[in-house]
Amino acid sequence: MKYISATLLMTVLLLTSCFKDEAKNAECDILSVWVEGDDYKDCFYQPETDMRQDNVLASNSHIVFNVKSLLSLPDIPLQFTLTPGATIEPANGTAQNFRNGPVTYKVTSEDGAWTRTYTVEFREADMPKLEFDFENYEITDGNMLFFSYKYYSWFEYDRSGNKRNVWATGNQGFGMGNSNLSPDEHPTVPIADGYEGNCVRMRTLSAGPLAEAMKKYMAAGNLFIGAFDVNKALSSALESTLMGKDFAFPANPLRVTGYYKYTPGAEYRNGENKVVPGKTDEADIYAVLYRNKDKDGNAVVLDGGNVLTSEYVVSKARVKSLPPTDTWQPFEMFFEEIKPIDDELLGQFGYNLALVFSSSKDGALFCGAIGSTLYIDKVEISLEKNDGEEEKQQ
Repeated sequence: MKYISATLLMTVLLLTSCFKDEAKNAECDILSVWVEGDDYKDCFYQPETDMRQDNVLASNSHIVFNVKSLLSLPDIPLQFTLTPGATIEPANGTAQNFRNGPVTYKVTSEDGAWTRTYTVEFREADMPKLEFDFENYEITDGNMLFFSYKYYSWFEYDRSGNKRNVWATGNQGFGMGNSNLSPDEHPTVPIADGYEGNCVRMRTLSAGPLAEAMKKYMAAGNLFIGAFDVNKALSSALESTLMGKDFAFPANPLRVTGYYKYTPGAEYRNGENKVVPGKTDEADIYAVLYRNKDKDGNAVVLDGGNVLTSEYVVSKARVKSLPPTDTWQPFEMFFEEIKPIDDELLGQFGYNLALVFSSSKDGALFCGAIGSTLYIDKVEISLEKNDGEEEKQQ
């Protein structure tokens, strides 16, 4: 009996010794990583799948999340599942700034003997884009009534190298009553000191004696995708701006980005040319996608009076604010779908796209501040990702 008890005692001692000497885990891997919380869903196109990555491969030390935008991305607190006993630095759930590039994480094994480094990157989804750098401009001759004048206009090249008059301004209308002014004295002009290369400068100016006689006291600098009908410049200013050109899109427009500088003028004046105390002028940037034919197949062209309200509008975007700045700053705006977009029509020039810049938000109503100045450069319209090639301006 004593012999059996001694044997049992030895067995217990041996097992205890084994438990005490069991090696700690030497693995230091990230098994899964995810963004937790409804507050971050709007950062992703497909939050159900894009907000987490399970089963991270042991060979993968660079983890990528695709997001809508880096510019507006908040600090993100990532959650990690690690191999048992491992720790991570920065700590699990610590908010990090991913806007300026990948963040490095260090995982240490339970036994402290091993470490592994990971980089986690948030990247804007790879999308085709329409890109505008405003390097293509020329001086154009204007001739209306008994006025002859010159003004700047902008254009783009299509894939075949043909010039296409995509852009329009109010310069043509301004020149009618100010034929003694040079092209550089018009509201919208090219400037060499852009974000990269040349840019466009838009200024709100006094409209000149002819327009003022018709109680149209100021002319906002503007640039827009569309055309300008000079015949309506004095009689119906809103109808003179024909908004939009037809494009063949491979996918839905999603976002507009670019760079700007803005300085508001000193005194905001209403349509009667009276100072409005306490009111500060604002710049404006917006985009609209609309059907360019009605149900009977007739052409539809929207103008400055109905481009934001027409029943034919299917999607639009508008910058919420453009704070004054004398240094180049990025801007972005996202399209909001108002009506279903027909994919077939989208690729067959069935929609017009308008993109509008103005130095005075109420400039179309001849309200604003003389001297308000908006610069824009490096504008891109991002399209939804698809399997086709990137679409350039037509």
